[in-house]
Amino acid sequence: LLAQVQGDYTDFSQLVTQVTDLIHAGKVDEARTLEAAQAGPLADRLERRTNQLVNRAEAEMLTRIETSHQAYLASQQLIVAAAAGSVALALLLGYAVSWSLIGPIKRMDARLKAIAAGDFSEHVELRNRDELGTLASNLNRMNDEIPGARLKGTIKLDGEDIYQRRVNREMLRKRVGMVFQRPNPFPMSIADNITYGPKIHGESSRSKLAELVETSLRSAALWDEVKDSLKKSAFDLSGGQQQRLCIARALSVEPEVLLMDEPCSSLDPNSTHLIEQLIEELKQKYTVVIVTHNMQQAARVSQKTAFFYKGEIIEADDTATMFTKPSNKQTEDYIWGRFG
Repeated sequence: LLAQVQGDYTDFSQLVTQVTDLIHAGKVDEARTLEAAQAGPLADRLERRTNQLVNRAEAEMLTRIETSHQAYLASQQLIVAAAAGSVALALLLGYAVSWSLIGPIKRMDARLKAIAAGDFSEHVELRNRDELGTLASNLNRMNDEIPGARLKGTIKLDGEDIYQRRVNREMLRKRVGMVFQRPNPFPMSIADNITYGPKIHGESSRSKLAELVETSLRSAALWDEVKDSLKKSAFDLSGGQQQRLCIARALSVEPEVLLMDEPCSSLDPNSTHLIEQLIEELKQKYTVVIVTHNMQQAARVSQKTAFFYKGEIIEADDTATMFTKPSNKQTEDYIWGRFG
């Protein structure tokens, strides 16, 4: 039995090393699979055999204590050794488990800090994005680090070309917020979703952060619905509430411009109505750029409209003029559903 324990202990040590190496290499999923498939069952077997060894040692100790004090001492040493082995096993298993959990958490925390600071370049999925979504990404330079991305011409904010080298991208993304097609709340509480960005930008006052939470949620028409559950997970909210939380999160860093890339595309009609009401209120204070394929929505919420087709602006005008008296035949055909 002692030989079996020693063999299992050797195998387990090797597995722990493999799991640790995989985690250090960034292969967390493989590490978890190995841990679940081999390390876990082996740890259980090792613990069971260690207990058997201790019980057997105790039994032998009791039978020998009357005949040989020397035998008693040997059994005592065996128990101590087995106990030490159990402690070492627990330490190794704890080390492996902690690395498998702490590593991903640290990486997630670092990514969230980058996102809150305005770096969405790795966060946004660009597969199958249309030309309008790509335009929105260019407006706060999210496409800068995408391999092969190119830009011709200039994009100006308050008269300044945002693609000049001296422009700080993080500060630009603070000035130009973004709300995506699908709600993407952070895996934390409702309140922490709001305060994450301001904290990254240096805000540490509890009273100021608490004020930002309420102000941002009120601005997103969400405060009355969540004011008694701010510590609950953001994932407990409905889809429409999550989208309004993402809007509140964007507003918490006090942007000048708010980009919305089809913000209602994944929402039900009631949630869409709430978002459109919110846009009506937000446009009194912010410049809102909304990408939508819903012409009725564009007519309802916008003051100016631009029609894009195959990467070009076909026509841009006041919304009322665009939808009643378009100057371009192609625009008219699209509005009346003759194509598209």
